[in-house]
Amino acid sequence: MNQKPPPPFSCTYTPQVPALLHGLGCSIALSTYQAGKVVFLSAKDDQSLSQLPRNFEKAMGVAEDPKTDRLAIACLNQVLVFRNSQQLAAHYPKSPNVYDAMYMPRAAYFTGPLDIHDVHFDADGGLIAVNTLFSCLMKVDDAYNFTPVWQPHFVDRIAPEDRCHLNGLAMEEGRPRYVTAFSQGNERQSWRENITKTGIVMDVESNTVLAEGLAMPHSPTLINGELYVLTSATGELVRIDRTTGEKEVMASFGGFVRGMSFHEDYLFIGLSKIREKSKTFGMLAGELINNQAGIAVFHLPTRSKVGVIQYQSSVEEIYDVHVIKGKRKPNIINPKDPVHADGVTLPDTTFWRQPSKDGND
Repeated sequence: MNQKPPPPFSCTYTPQVPALLHGLGCSIALSTYQAGKVVFLSAKDDQSLSQLPRNFEKAMGVAEDPKTDRLAIACLNQVLVFRNSQQLAAHYPKSPNVYDAMYMPRAAYFTGPLDIHDVHFDADGGLIAVNTLFSCLMKVDDAYNFTPVWQPHFVDRIAPEDRCHLNGLAMEEGRPRYVTAFSQGNERQSWRENITKTGIVMDVESNTVLAEGLAMPHSPTLINGELYVLTSATGELVRIDRTTGEKEVMASFGGFVRGMSFHEDYLFIGLSKIREKSKTFGMLAGELINNQAGIAVFHLPTRSKVGVIQYQSSVEEIYDVHVIKGKRKPNIINPKDPVHADGVTLPDTTFWRQPSKDGND
């Protein structure tokens, strides 16, 4: 008898995960460019999870500005900005009194296909992104497709050549501080030559290499003043000494790690399947024994693995993982969904527009 394939977004999880999210009062947003989705994961209670997948073409970096309650998502050709309305959430016509946050589309920046990876809000509420195609950090605004604001010292020209595969960005006090790249190459896609040995972390302020010899570093993150990165090709969480550049392996997850977010002592780390047919990444399939997509939960103070989510369908490659703090059941409306036009917000009130009795608006 042929076994039925699992339904879309089927996943299993250890009992600790819903209990932890429920106790922390937070949700997780993950982006998967492979599936073209951003998925919100929340705890129904302390025993089960719920998921809310939304379509976003080539979803990559996810950023949050808690001061203004905004989210930003880097997509194929644009960066989208959303703002939360608790009032719209409470009166959402399809599911009233279900969601405690409703992220509504508020702006779209048409960047073109820049292969944007990480994106962050800065101290002024603007957006800074990693422009991987042009090997630089960029300002996201409505003046140009992008405005370069920093490039590695070894990249001699802003050109659409993905020279070093610049990918990750860590902010400090609202300013770019550290980036990750796969190499110090200065030619078109030269990073592909030896991807497991040439990765670097750079200090943006001094424009110098802080650490090198890393295996496909991603997701640099500052936690309590200390710098952490994920080395995707070895499946490890690594701490980098900010003064000496010395590396300390904190944990090994046995899979392709990318996407990391920290909340109250816990790290939520993305795991992706290996593209075995890829000339660049296929070589890793035999090295990483955990060829599974999902999210690992790691307790940083005790260096303990405390839970995992594993996908059986739909999600194979995760780019970003972001903890949405203080939101137990958030929703997000894609601007391509017509319902977004019915949600109206003003400085002092909100309402859902209702069709007239004759069927016309």
